[in-house]
Amino acid sequence: MALESTTKPYDLIIIGAGAAGMMAAITAGRRDKRVLLLEKLPKIGAKLKATGGGRCNLSNTLPNEDFTEAFGKDGRFMQRAIDAFDHHALRAFFGEIGVETDAPDGFRIFPAGHNSQTILDALSTEMKRVGVEVRCNKRVTKIEKSNALFNITAGCITRTKAPITYTTQTLVLATGGKGYPQLGAEGDGYALTADLGHTTTPIYPAMMPLEVAEKWVEKCRADTIPNAHITVNIKKYRKLQARGDLIFTREGIRGPVVLDFSREITPLLDKGMEVPILINMIKGMDEEAVRKQLKGKLSDNTHYTTLQLLQTLLPASLSEVLCQLSDANPLLGFSKQKGATRERLIQLLAWTPLTVIGHNGFDKAMITRGGIKLGEIDHHTMESKLTKGLFFCGEVVNLDGPCGGYNLQWAFSSGYLVGISASVL
Repeated sequence: MALESTTKPYDLIIIGAGAAGMMAAITAGRRDKRVLLLEKLPKIGAKLKATGGGRCNLSNTLPNEDFTEAFGKDGRFMQRAIDAFDHHALRAFFGEIGVETDAPDGFRIFPAGHNSQTILDALSTEMKRVGVEVRCNKRVTKIEKSNALFNITAGCITRTKAPITYTTQTLVLATGGKGYPQLGAEGDGYALTADLGHTTTPIYPAMMPLEVAEKWVEKCRADTIPNAHITVNIKKYRKLQARGDLIFTREGIRGPVVLDFSREITPLLDKGMEVPILINMIKGMDEEAVRKQLKGKLSDNTHYTTLQLLQTLLPASLSEVLCQLSDANPLLGFSKQKGATRERLIQLLAWTPLTVIGHNGFDKAMITRGGIKLGEIDHHTMESKLTKGLFFCGEVVNLDGPCGGYNLQWAFSSGYLVGISASVL
């Protein structure tokens, strides 16, 4: 099958029409660059549309330094991009293109209607306005560099047309990670850039539910535990902790705290480990604080059964489970339980043990942990240190953050910085 080719090189070609790719395209298009945006799916922004259950948590209101610290030691890499385009700039940008934003809880930033489609529509309209050429159903299969030009071969997904070779002096990889492959994330960028000399760190699924060995969690599926505290119960890894709302499932745990915590757990599971964890479900109270709390509750009502006493702290189904786990008679008064039983119950209230044994892999992973090595990228511009004219933005690089708008803000900020940097070549 013969290759077709374009005649005039583009100023900029971007592979991947997610948040980062679209922002890079708009930023370069506003600078009168001839931009081509290639997307392998039939429509742009599939993962962006699904973000936050369709509500689209764009960013958060943290100061820039606090924001980057949430990404750990590698967060320093993103400082230039965040300073160039922080949450204030992001909200101003969306205001310019017709989308008002709000932060109803004072932290998380959403489009005012909490509908991701409004974001997608506005980005699409702005790309058309600035002349970005968007081609969907185009899977890039090869990137070659000859002299100063990149030759990008892209085949039609439907395979009804011959592959096309596009030419540019400046190429942007915004291909994302591997999470949610049904939304287009298949890790294409890792293989494409390997031929250009780039290295990918180990890749793990992140931000997803976790499976546990214990079967009692199925009995508590109706319960949401606010402000739970999870920690790894392995001496070497006890610094791995997270706080937030916890939800039990038929096979394990989910909720914001688990989505954050899974980023730390999946590398351990990948080593073949079962990971014991401890969960505090009563606002961080230790065993001594639990004793005082129970004593105070009993002084208010001396007729409480053990089950009724626990229900002043936790939902009914979870209270029943803790009675079973501690061998406590739920209908007996707390003071009438054996001393060892009372101590077991107090310990379980302070730290409930679970054993994480697995997850659903990349199919249910909202983000990817790992990516193109940061040391191979100039953080001032997001340009490759190995291949001139090659830029990266968004999730394809080795940076991932917790829930709360961190990852989308990084996508937009890095896309903006790339759009600026690539436009001056």
